[in-house]
Amino acid sequence: MPPVPTPLRIVFMGTPPFAVPALSALIEAGHDVASVYSQPPRPAGRGQRERLSAVHTVADHHRVPVRTPRSLEAPAEQEAIEALAADVGVVAAYGLILPKPVLDAPRLGCVNVHASLLPRWRGAAPIQHAILAGDAESGVTIMQMDEGLDTGPMIMRGAVPIGPHTTTAELHDTLAQLGAGLLVEALEGLANGALLPVPQPIEGVTYAAKLTRDAGRLDWTRPAAALERAVRALNPWPGTWFEHDGERIRVLVAETAPLPEPAAPGVVLDDRLTIACGTEALRPLSLQRSGRAAMPTAAFLRGHALPSGTRLTTA
Repeated sequence: MPPVPTPLRIVFMGTPPFAVPALSALIEAGHDVASVYSQPPRPAGRGQRERLSAVHTVADHHRVPVRTPRSLEAPAEQEAIEALAADVGVVAAYGLILPKPVLDAPRLGCVNVHASLLPRWRGAAPIQHAILAGDAESGVTIMQMDEGLDTGPMIMRGAVPIGPHTTTAELHDTLAQLGAGLLVEALEGLANGALLPVPQPIEGVTYAAKLTRDAGRLDWTRPAAALERAVRALNPWPGTWFEHDGERIRVLVAETAPLPEPAAPGVVLDDRLTIACGTEALRPLSLQRSGRAAMPTAAFLRGHALPSGTRLTTA
């Protein structure tokens, strides 16, 4: 691959806050971001007014043209991308599948900022699944895109530890910043030939399936440690919760606790809302009723009694 001078002409594709540091880093590094592609505005808030994506908002601030197609399958959309004559395409949590003509349109192809240490956690929700699984570390992989699901060769990786109290929100922000720095470095190396993509290892492949709204139901038959990780991984969305008297109660923060004596899963053990699990117990520290503010457990229990001996459903 012949050397390519910087700045590079880039088409950037991204939507949520995770992608914002990457776009900002490219602009600050002096690259020519010819166009930004993002998901269309979506209804949000109580009034359900259409709201621009986080990436769209930043692109508007920098006066970068933005396109928001609902699909890239149409020949006209593919021709529009080809007409940009970009050196490289950069994708960060865009949310649309890139057809082969789009992948091949930029001269150096398309690279992806993926929030895991590939080949572990290919797919839609790598940050949450790393915490759910109890991984000791996570990271970002800058990869050359192909037609597979996060299967392309790797250009650069960077790792960060996952601590015993790390939440998805914290890890998300850490990886977004890490990815932005790696991206700028990786593009420079890719352009001048100093970095060559290497195939992903065959072993160690795992998939981070897309999360559903029901993924956060707390199943008390599971180990308390797994439920505590779920609380850290699945807030703010889809949230972790249990039901009592027909009401869904969200658990925002929790800790594990020893099980003082054998008890059926789902049984409340004391006045601190320690709940028996399949192994050990879970003690919520912050809870929220529908339409109410979050509050510490002690304050919550003053308005919503869950006395010792209460049996919570397990499914």
